[in-house]
This record gives sequence, structure tokens and C-alpha cells, in this order.
Amino acid sequence: MVVPTRGRNKESPPLKPGQQQHQSPGASPRSGRGRPPHSPGRQVPGGARAMRKGGGGRRGARSDPQRPCREGPAAEGERDALGRGPLRLLRVCRDRLRVFVDDRKAFIIKSDSKMWLTFLLAAFAGVLHWCHITTLFENDRHFSHLSTLEREMAFRTEMGLYYSYFKIIIEAPSFWNGVWAIMNDRLTEYPLVINTLQRFNLYPEVVLASWYRIYTAIMDFLGVPTKTCWTVNRGKGLSPVESCEGLGDPASFYVAVIFLLNGLMMSLFFIYGTYLSGSRLGGLVTVMCFFFNHGECTRVMWTPPLRESFSYPFLVLQMLLLTYILRIPNVNTGSLIALCVSNIFFMLPWQFAQFVLLTQIASLFAVCIMGYIDSGKLQKILSAHMVSLVVCFILMFGNSMLLTSYYAASLVVIWGILELSPKVLKSSRREVYIWVIEGCAWLFGTVTLKYLTSLAFGIADDAHIGNILKSKFIGYKDFDTLMYTCAAEFDFMEKETPVRYTKTLLLPVVLVVLGVIIKRAIKYLMWALSQAGQCEREERFNHGELVYHALQLLAYSVLAILIMRLKLFLTPHLCVMASLVCSKQLFGWLFCKIQPKTLVFAILALMAIEGSANLQTQWNIMGEFSNLPQEELLEWIKVNTRQDAVFAGAMPTMASVKLSTLRPIVNHPHYEDAGLRARTKVVYSMYSRKPAKEVKRELIKLGVNYYILEESLCVSRKKPGCSMPEIWDVEDPANSGKIPLCTLMSKDSRPYFITVFENSNYRVLKVLKE
Repeated sequence: MVVPTRGRNKESPPLKPGQQQHQSPGASPRSGRGRPPHSPGRQVPGGARAMRKGGGGRRGARSDPQRPCREGPAAEGERDALGRGPLRLLRVCRDRLRVFVDDRKAFIIKSDSKMWLTFLLAAFAGVLHWCHITTLFENDRHFSHLSTLEREMAFRTEMGLYYSYFKIIIEAPSFWNGVWAIMNDRLTEYPLVINTLQRFNLYPEVVLASWYRIYTAIMDFLGVPTKTCWTVNRGKGLSPVESCEGLGDPASFYVAVIFLLNGLMMSLFFIYGTYLSGSRLGGLVTVMCFFFNHGECTRVMWTPPLRESFSYPFLVLQMLLLTYILRIPNVNTGSLIALCVSNIFFMLPWQFAQFVLLTQIASLFAVCIMGYIDSGKLQKILSAHMVSLVVCFILMFGNSMLLTSYYAASLVVIWGILELSPKVLKSSRREVYIWVIEGCAWLFGTVTLKYLTSLAFGIADDAHIGNILKSKFIGYKDFDTLMYTCAAEFDFMEKETPVRYTKTLLLPVVLVVLGVIIKRAIKYLMWALSQAGQCEREERFNHGELVYHALQLLAYSVLAILIMRLKLFLTPHLCVMASLVCSKQLFGWLFCKIQPKTLVFAILALMAIEGSANLQTQWNIMGEFSNLPQEELLEWIKVNTRQDAVFAGAMPTMASVKLSTLRPIVNHPHYEDAGLRARTKVVYSMYSRKPAKEVKRELIKLGVNYYILEESLCVSRKKPGCSMPEIWDVEDPANSGKIPLCTLMSKDSRPYFITVFENSNYRVLKVLKE
């Protein structure tokens, strides 16, 4: 049977005896269980109490109001009954008990109906997002019709590096053999043996590999096929390839789980917006804003294996739990445990998570010193952060970057300030000068403690972060910094980004919300610094969770402006803040004049004008992955080199070489380690103006047998000063003005190298031993 495809044809392969062609059943996303924001006193998973019904600005859940004393004939009748004997008294008690039960029954039914409606809408949003990103990914890559090698090549740069460890575990004789192999890895940084679980945040791959092995084992035991394989005719004179569909295919299983997780994330966004605003309309606004600005909110549909795809959904859960904790008057242990667990799941998959959490605790500290939350509550939150940090440190086998981070230093400094400030700064009133002193103490203490701990442990792995920030403000340049800042995602935010926010009305709506919060917060602070009494204080604007979200928005804005990649935090948070347009606490005065539904749907209708165009642009993206030059290179390596042959080259290509050929490499795209940065600098000296003899000598020290030269890196220039020879001119001014070595090697690689393979993009140079 021939199935017409976009540029390809699938043909049924000949069946083996007893073999059947089939289509494996798809997996349906598991909807998480929980409780809605309007179910008082119930428990949600993780032990956190369900959020009480209330508006976005309500600080704590209110208890049910007591019934007023009844007066009138009915009350007189009851008093008469009390004097007419015990039988009449029992009847009155029975009647009152029936009324009480009926009232509570009606309340529970109403509450449960709201709960299920909220969770049903959240599930619908999650399924919608799952379908959306799955469709975009398939449209862009035609992934279902790619061969195994093509799917692996589609995971470029660090995506291929991460996926390679998933592949190692599922192909090992047993799960534990696979885990041992990645904990004693000699392929990634030859000849070093490294624990990749410690270095690369690979717990998602470990978990997914275990699920895959369990799934395939169960299906094999039950005799249920898990994939269907076809012969795909690629046309254009290319040889046909085998393509398999179904969850039994490792790459398909891998991306399917990622997309399910990010579908669940959208459900969390709906619940988050609903709880923060106190209205399901707020959840609707959050979800619609996310879809209308989808290209600015996430890139999971283009790059599924990146760490943020696994990590960010747990940040959404963590901030939802934090909002609940800030809102309730008394923090219970269950909610702190849930916060701690969500922290762990956020930090384990992603090395950058610590910087996000740094902005969070800094925002919380600012909220505390201004008096919106008490120090006791903040210390409980800090304790959850500390416990989660220690757990991650243990699970990452003592990854020293966690303990020497600004995040860890900030936790300790803030705790110390909260303990010492009341004793040192003895004042019964909160004064502005005290805020300044505490803020400066936090900043100075964090930087100092970070420096001392890094010095004590001898850690320089995150030194490049400081250099990147220096390059943003004072124009600092070195090789490692330029390798980052020359990439578009590490440049300043594009000028078009705020314009796109404005066209979908996301930015104007959030600016209105932010303006109202700031106005009320300033009024509160002005009053708090006055002589007003404590009783009056409770009646004024004192919603710490809203002030926290405003400060967190400012922190994300600074990060996104400095590094464009970090707008993936800013844009979703803008969507969450937009939900507050439905908050009665902020806009109750307006809702007295206009129905909230009318206002919300009018705003969404205006947003949809540009938002629908953005969605249509995404849906119109049609492509099919193909990289014939790299396919030729990888096939040549498999056939013509020994299994222990060592390769060096550009970081993205090295990830593909390791993944598809399992050959040892000396450098890779995970650039956060100081030793790896030094190795990469040696490897990239092929694109400098150094003498060939010197470059060869350094490559031999690393044990390199083959060097993969890419001429495009020698001549490509993303922006002025960003070609590889120009970057080396900054690092090696002594050789500036000479012809780049890569240009010489493209013409004649002798006498220090021999060209053994060449195509339109790649040239393989064999390093001659001395």
C-alpha cells in the first residue's frame, strides 16, 4: 500500500511470519487530580489546603460568617417551645438540624459544581495546547515520516546531547546498566570519565527512559504492538528509509511525553489565572493571551528536548502554590511541602532555574521589608527553598554550582537579615531608611558570600555569567562572552517584541493592571509610614501576593531586556498578570458600571484581531526536515572509522556525532563548565589565525583523531564582529591580520592534516601523529 505524503511515500514492508501491520494506540493525557479554588477546607495533592473562594486581592480565606441572632415571631416561638417540655425541645432541635444540613448540602453541591467546571475548563485548555504544539511540531518537521537517523539529526545542538543519554539507557541491557553508563561516561569529554547526571541535569532522560522500558515491557508481555514501520520513498534520487510511528519508537515517545507535560502546563495556567483573579474569566484571559502570543511564550514546539520544556511547567505550579501561601493567613506544613517538591522538580532539570528563583526570593524579600507579609511567613518560605536546594545538591551528586550560586547566598543572607534586623535596627515603625539599609545589606551580602564560597570551593563554572552581564553594561569582550552574545537568543531583546505585545493588547492591559497595583501600593505605603493604628491597617490595601507578582514582573522584564531568550519567562507572566483585569479587588469600582463579562469579552475580541493572525502564521508553517550533507557525514563515520576514533569540531555537530555514531568527542554544546569552555577554545582554534602546527599540537594533547571542519563557520557573520576569525582577533590580537587557518585548510590541509572526507558543508581532517 502506498500512502501519499508531503514529498514522501510510505510503502508497507513485507510481513514476516506471524507479524501484523498495525497502528499503535495513542496515549491520552492524564488529567491531574486536585481541588478547585472554591472548595474551602479540602485537601489537594501535596497536602496544600485548597484555596478559598475569594478575589485576586483577598489576603486570606475568610471563615463562614456567623448567622445573626433571629428575632421576631419565629424566635419567640422557639423560646416558648423551650418552656413546654423536652419533647417539644427535641422537635425544634430536629427542625434546626434539618435546616442546617440542607443549607450545607446546597453549599457543597454548588461548590462542587464550580470545582468541576473549573477543572473541566482547565483540562480543555490543556488538551487544546497539547494538540496545538503537537500539530506545529509535525507540520514543521514532518516528524512522523522521518527515519531514525533523520529524527536524531532533527535534535540539533544540546538537544541531541540530551537525547543521546535517553538513547543509551533504553538500549542498555538493563535500566541500571544504562544509568551506570551515563554516570561513568567516556564518550562526551574524551578521555575524561564524567558523571553526566551531576553535570547535565539529565533526570528527565532517566525518568523517561524508565517509563519507556516499562511501557515496552508491558506491551510486549501483553502481545500488544507499539509501533508500525513503513518504507518511505524520499524521492529526488534518494534511497528509501524505514520510518516507524507509535509510542514504541523512542523519539516519538520522548517528544510525546514532553508535549503532554506542556499541555498540562496550560491547565495550570488556567487554574493560576482563575485563582489569582478570583474569577474563571481570569483563567480564560490568561489562556487566550498565551495562545495569542504563543510564539513569544514558548519554543517547546520547535525544540522539545531543551531543559526548559521539562522545567518550566513546574515553575508555574510553584508560583501558584506560592500565591496560595502568600494569600492565606496561616501557612500549613502541607503547603510548604508542596512548595518544596515543586522547587525540586523545577531545579533538577534545568541549570538556569537557580537564577529565576533568585529573582523570586528577592521579590519576596522586598514585599516583606515593605510590610506586606510578615517575616515569619517569609522564613517558612525560605526554609522550603533551602530544603529543596539541599535535596537537589544531593541528587546532583554534590554539584558545587548549586551551593556557590547567587541563589544559595541570597537565601542565607535574607535569613540572617530577618533574624538580626529586629535586634540591630531597633524601631517600632517601618521607616524608609530601614528599607534602604536592609536592601543594601542583601545586595552586598549576597555578592560577598557568593564570591567567598566560590573562592573556598574553587568554582569558576558560572564566571561567564558575570562576564555576560559586564558585556551588556560596559562592552566587555572575551572569547567565551562573544560565543554567547553573538547568538541572537543572548542578545538584547528585539525592538519588535514590545510592538508585538502591544498589537495583541497584552502590554496595554498589563500596564493598566500594574498601574492600579502600584497606585494602591503607594497609598498603602504612605499610610503605613504614618501614625495610623493597627486596626485601620487591616482594612486598607494589603495584598502581598499582588505586590509580589508586580515585582516579579519587573524582575522578568529586566532579565528579558538583557537576554532575549529570557522573554520565555516574561511573556507567560504577562499573561498571568492580564488575568487581574477580572479582579474585583482591583476593578470593583468599574464592575459597578459595566458587567465583567462584557468588559472581558470586549478585550478578548480586540486581542483576537492580531492574536488570530499570529496563530494563523504558526499554522501556515509547513516544512520537512532534511540535512543530506550531515547524513552523508554520519554514514561515512559509521562505515569508515573505528568505534574508538575521537572527533572534534563545532559544538552542534559534535552532539550529532555522539548521538548517531556513538563515537567519542572532546567538546559538546553544554557550555556551562569551565573545563569544557577551555577545551572548546582549543578546538575552535582551527578558525583562528594561529599556525597549523600549533593547532595540531593542541589537538593531539586532547587525543583527537579526526577534525570536522565547517567552512560556513569560517565565513558566516551573524553581525559585525561575530565571525569566528573576528572573535579570535579579540582573543589573539598577536595574529590579527593573517589568513584564517580554516581558509587555508579548505584549500590544502597538508602537511599537518589529511582530508579524508568532503562534501558541500563538511570536511573531515585526519590529524597526523608526530
